[in-house]
Amino acid sequence: MLSQYIPAQCAMCKAVVESGDAKMAEGLNTGIIYLMAFPYILVGLGAYFLYRNWKKNKI
Repeated sequence: MLSQYIPAQCAMCKAVVESGDAKMAEGLNTGIIYLMAFPYILVGLGAYFLYRNWKKNKI
């Protein structure tokens, strides 16, 4: 229900997708995936190194 009220894209992204250029839309989707993935990777690596350091200091 909440998604009905939230705009999905900025004006430029919406214009690219609505233009019907499939290659451009595919590139946009790939860019969104990259932007979404990197914060999760960084947080995961940080948690791994903190856990490894905590485990080493505990022994």
